[in-house]
Amino acid sequence: MLLAIDTATRYASVAFYNSSGIVAEQSWYSPNNHSVEMMPAIVQMAERQGISPEDLTAVAVAKGPGSFTGLRIGMSLAKGLCLALGIPIIAIPTLDIITYAVGDPGCPVLAVLEAGRGRICVATYRFEEGLPAQVGEIELVKENEWVVDAKEPVLVAGEVSAELAERLSAQPNAENIAIASLAGSLRRAGYLAELAWERLQAGQTDDLDTLSPIYLHYPAPNKGPSDAS
Repeated sequence: MLLAIDTATRYASVAFYNSSGIVAEQSWYSPNNHSVEMMPAIVQMAERQGISPEDLTAVAVAKGPGSFTGLRIGMSLAKGLCLALGIPIIAIPTLDIITYAVGDPGCPVLAVLEAGRGRICVATYRFEEGLPAQVGEIELVKENEWVVDAKEPVLVAGEVSAELAERLSAQPNAENIAIASLAGSLRRAGYLAELAWERLQAGQTDDLDTLSPIYLHYPAPNKGPSDAS
Protein backbone atom coordinates (compact mmCIF):
# COMPACT_ATOMS: atom_id res chain seq x y z
CA MET A 1 0.00 0.00 0.00
CA LEU A 2 1.36 3.40 -1.01
CA LEU A 3 0.44 6.65 0.72
CA ALA A 4 0.55 9.86 -1.37
CA ILE A 5 0.78 13.33 0.21
CA ASP A 6 0.46 16.67 -1.59
CA THR A 7 0.68 19.95 0.34
CA ALA A 8 2.51 21.96 -2.33
CA THR A 9 0.00 24.81 -2.51
CA ARG A 10 -3.21 25.98 -0.82
CA TYR A 11 -4.87 22.73 -1.90
CA ALA A 12 -4.15 19.58 0.07
CA SER A 13 -4.64 16.03 -1.13
CA VAL A 14 -3.95 12.55 0.20
CA ALA A 15 -4.52 9.08 -1.26
CA PHE A 16 -3.94 5.40 -0.61
CA TYR A 17 -2.98 3.34 -3.67
CA ASN A 18 -2.17 -0.31 -4.38
CA SER A 19 -1.96 -2.67 -7.35
CA SER A 20 -5.73 -2.32 -7.88
CA GLY A 21 -5.56 1.49 -8.10
CA ILE A 22 -6.86 4.19 -5.78
CA VAL A 23 -8.16 2.78 -2.50
CA ALA A 24 -9.15 6.12 -0.98
CA GLU A 25 -8.55 9.76 -1.81
CA GLN A 26 -9.39 13.18 -0.39
CA SER A 27 -8.66 16.69 -1.70
CA TRP A 28 -9.60 20.02 -0.11
CA TYR A 29 -8.81 23.72 0.00
CA SER A 30 -6.54 24.30 2.98
CA PRO A 31 -4.92 27.74 3.16
CA ASN A 32 -2.29 27.71 5.92
CA ASN A 33 -3.75 24.64 7.64
CA HIS A 34 -1.68 21.75 6.25
CA SER A 35 0.18 21.19 9.50
CA VAL A 36 -3.00 20.56 11.50
CA GLU A 37 -5.23 18.95 8.85
CA MET A 38 -3.07 16.50 6.91
CA MET A 39 -2.25 13.91 9.57
CA PRO A 40 -5.83 13.67 10.90
CA ALA A 41 -7.05 13.24 7.31
CA ILE A 42 -4.59 10.38 6.78
CA VAL A 43 -5.59 8.71 10.04
CA GLN A 44 -9.32 8.98 9.28
CA MET A 45 -8.90 7.55 5.78
CA ALA A 46 -6.75 4.72 7.09
CA GLU A 47 -9.28 3.83 9.79
CA ARG A 48 -12.13 3.92 7.29
CA GLN A 49 -10.30 1.50 4.99
CA GLY A 50 -8.85 -0.66 7.76
CA ILE A 51 -5.28 0.27 6.82
CA SER A 52 -2.59 0.05 9.50
CA PRO A 53 0.86 1.64 9.42
CA GLU A 54 2.37 -1.82 8.84
CA ASP A 55 0.43 -2.05 5.55
CA LEU A 56 2.36 0.84 4.02
CA THR A 57 5.18 -0.07 1.64
CA ALA A 58 6.11 3.46 0.48
CA VAL A 59 5.18 7.13 0.78
CA ALA A 60 4.95 9.49 -2.19
CA VAL A 61 5.17 13.25 -1.84
CA ALA A 62 4.87 16.28 -4.12
CA LYS A 63 8.39 17.73 -4.18
CA GLY A 64 7.71 21.16 -5.66
CA PRO A 65 7.82 23.76 -6.84
CA GLY A 66 5.18 25.26 -4.59
CA SER A 67 4.70 27.08 -1.32
CA PHE A 68 7.79 27.05 0.89
CA THR A 69 5.77 26.22 4.00
CA GLY A 70 3.47 23.76 2.24
CA LEU A 71 6.34 21.80 0.69
CA ARG A 72 8.23 21.72 3.97
CA ILE A 73 5.19 20.33 5.82
CA GLY A 74 4.50 17.61 3.26
CA MET A 75 8.15 16.59 2.94
CA SER A 76 8.66 16.50 6.71
CA LEU A 77 5.56 14.36 7.22
CA ALA A 78 6.51 11.95 4.43
CA LYS A 79 10.09 11.63 5.66
CA GLY A 80 8.97 11.09 9.24
CA LEU A 81 6.63 8.26 8.23
CA CYS A 82 9.28 6.61 6.06
CA LEU A 83 11.91 6.85 8.78
CA ALA A 84 9.58 5.46 11.45
CA LEU A 85 8.32 2.60 9.27
CA GLY A 86 11.54 1.85 7.42
CA ILE A 87 9.95 2.25 3.98
CA PRO A 88 11.07 4.11 0.84
CA ILE A 89 10.08 7.60 -0.24
CA ILE A 90 9.24 8.71 -3.79
CA ALA A 91 9.10 12.40 -4.69
CA ILE A 92 7.28 13.61 -7.81
CA PRO A 93 7.58 17.16 -9.23
CA THR A 94 4.38 19.13 -8.70
CA LEU A 95 4.07 20.21 -12.33
CA ASP A 96 4.40 16.57 -13.46
CA ILE A 97 1.27 15.78 -11.44
CA ILE A 98 -0.70 18.60 -13.07
CA THR A 99 0.32 17.45 -16.55
CA TYR A 100 -0.33 13.78 -15.95
CA ALA A 101 -3.85 14.59 -14.72
CA VAL A 102 -4.95 16.08 -18.06
CA GLY A 103 -3.61 13.21 -20.15
CA ASP A 104 -1.90 13.40 -23.52
CA PRO A 105 -3.71 15.99 -25.69
CA GLY A 106 -1.39 15.39 -28.64
CA CYS A 107 0.20 18.83 -28.22
CA PRO A 108 2.41 20.60 -25.66
CA VAL A 109 0.98 21.09 -22.18
CA LEU A 110 1.82 24.24 -20.23
CA ALA A 111 1.52 23.35 -16.54
CA VAL A 112 0.80 26.33 -14.28
CA LEU A 113 1.18 26.63 -10.52
CA GLU A 114 0.45 29.65 -8.32
CA ALA A 115 3.62 30.94 -6.67
CA GLY A 116 2.18 33.77 -4.58
CA ARG A 117 2.59 37.54 -4.81
CA GLY A 118 1.09 37.60 -8.29
CA ARG A 119 3.54 35.06 -9.71
CA ILE A 120 3.16 31.68 -11.38
CA CYS A 121 5.46 28.75 -12.12
CA VAL A 122 5.20 27.46 -15.68
CA ALA A 123 6.77 24.46 -17.42
CA THR A 124 6.24 22.95 -20.86
CA TYR A 125 5.59 19.24 -21.20
CA ARG A 126 5.14 16.65 -23.90
CA PHE A 127 4.07 13.06 -23.34
CA GLU A 128 6.48 10.19 -23.96
CA GLU A 129 5.14 6.64 -23.67
CA GLY A 130 2.14 7.91 -21.72
CA LEU A 131 4.13 9.89 -19.16
CA PRO A 132 4.82 13.65 -18.94
CA ALA A 133 8.31 14.74 -19.96
CA GLN A 134 9.41 18.28 -19.16
CA VAL A 135 10.80 20.35 -22.02
CA GLY A 136 13.20 23.10 -20.96
CA GLU A 137 13.35 24.83 -17.59
CA ILE A 138 10.66 25.90 -15.14
CA GLU A 139 9.84 29.60 -15.42
CA LEU A 140 8.83 31.86 -12.54
CA VAL A 141 6.98 34.83 -14.00
CA LYS A 142 4.49 37.52 -13.08
CA GLU A 143 1.00 36.30 -13.93
CA ASN A 144 -0.06 39.59 -15.53
CA GLU A 145 3.00 39.55 -17.81
CA TRP A 146 2.92 35.92 -18.97
CA VAL A 147 2.40 35.48 -22.71
CA VAL A 148 1.94 32.08 -24.35
CA ASP A 149 3.86 31.46 -27.56
CA ALA A 150 0.99 29.71 -29.35
CA LYS A 151 2.39 29.21 -32.83
CA GLU A 152 1.06 25.67 -32.48
CA PRO A 153 -1.85 24.32 -30.41
CA VAL A 154 -1.13 24.13 -26.67
CA LEU A 155 -3.11 23.10 -23.60
CA VAL A 156 -2.77 25.26 -20.47
CA ALA A 157 -3.52 23.33 -17.28
CA GLY A 158 -3.28 23.80 -13.56
CA GLU A 159 -3.91 26.79 -11.34
CA VAL A 160 -5.21 29.21 -13.96
CA SER A 161 -7.16 32.11 -12.49
CA ALA A 162 -10.21 33.56 -14.23
CA GLU A 163 -8.23 36.74 -14.92
CA LEU A 164 -5.38 34.79 -16.51
CA ALA A 165 -7.76 32.70 -18.60
CA GLU A 166 -9.46 35.85 -19.88
CA ARG A 167 -6.14 37.47 -20.75
CA LEU A 168 -4.88 34.37 -22.57
CA SER A 169 -8.06 34.21 -24.62
CA ALA A 170 -7.43 37.78 -25.80
CA GLN A 171 -3.79 37.44 -26.83
CA PRO A 172 -2.55 36.81 -30.41
CA ASN A 173 -2.93 33.21 -31.62
CA ALA A 174 -5.53 32.62 -28.91
CA GLU A 175 -7.26 30.14 -31.21
CA ASN A 176 -4.31 27.80 -30.54
CA ILE A 177 -4.71 28.01 -26.76
CA ALA A 178 -6.97 25.54 -24.95
CA ILE A 179 -7.43 25.82 -21.18
CA ALA A 180 -8.20 22.72 -19.14
CA SER A 181 -11.27 22.78 -16.92
CA LEU A 182 -10.80 23.67 -13.26
CA ALA A 183 -12.04 20.24 -12.16
CA GLY A 184 -9.73 18.52 -14.63
CA SER A 185 -6.79 20.59 -13.43
CA LEU A 186 -7.22 19.83 -9.73
CA ARG A 187 -3.94 18.39 -8.47
CA ARG A 188 -5.12 15.14 -6.92
CA ALA A 189 -2.99 12.83 -4.82
CA GLY A 190 -4.38 9.92 -6.81
CA TYR A 191 -2.36 11.03 -9.82
CA LEU A 192 0.70 11.56 -7.63
CA ALA A 193 0.21 8.04 -6.29
CA GLU A 194 -0.12 6.52 -9.76
CA LEU A 195 3.10 8.15 -10.97
CA ALA A 196 4.89 7.07 -7.79
CA TRP A 197 3.52 3.51 -8.02
CA GLU A 198 5.11 3.12 -11.47
CA ARG A 199 8.43 4.28 -10.07
CA LEU A 200 8.10 1.99 -7.06
CA GLN A 201 7.51 -1.04 -9.27
CA ALA A 202 10.63 -0.11 -11.24
CA GLY A 203 12.66 0.19 -8.03
CA GLN A 204 13.14 3.94 -8.50
CA THR A 205 13.00 5.50 -5.05
CA ASP A 206 14.63 8.59 -3.55
CA ASP A 207 17.32 8.95 -0.91
CA LEU A 208 15.61 9.75 2.37
CA ASP A 209 18.61 11.66 3.71
CA THR A 210 19.35 13.89 0.72
CA LEU A 211 15.86 14.48 -0.68
CA SER A 212 14.74 18.09 -0.46
CA PRO A 213 11.93 20.16 -2.03
CA ILE A 214 12.27 22.17 -5.23
CA TYR A 215 12.03 25.87 -4.43
CA LEU A 216 11.94 28.53 -7.14
CA HIS A 217 13.49 31.93 -6.58
CA TYR A 218 12.56 35.06 -8.46
CA PRO A 219 15.31 35.90 -10.97
CA ALA A 220 17.71 38.76 -10.41
CA PRO A 221 17.69 41.46 -13.13
CA ASN A 222 19.02 40.22 -16.47
CA LYS A 223 19.24 36.66 -15.22
CA GLY A 224 17.11 33.60 -15.80
CA PRO A 225 15.13 31.91 -13.03
CA SER A 226 16.98 29.51 -10.82
CA ASP A 227 15.63 26.21 -9.55
CA ALA A 228 17.12 25.55 -6.16
CA SER A 229 16.59 22.49 -4.04
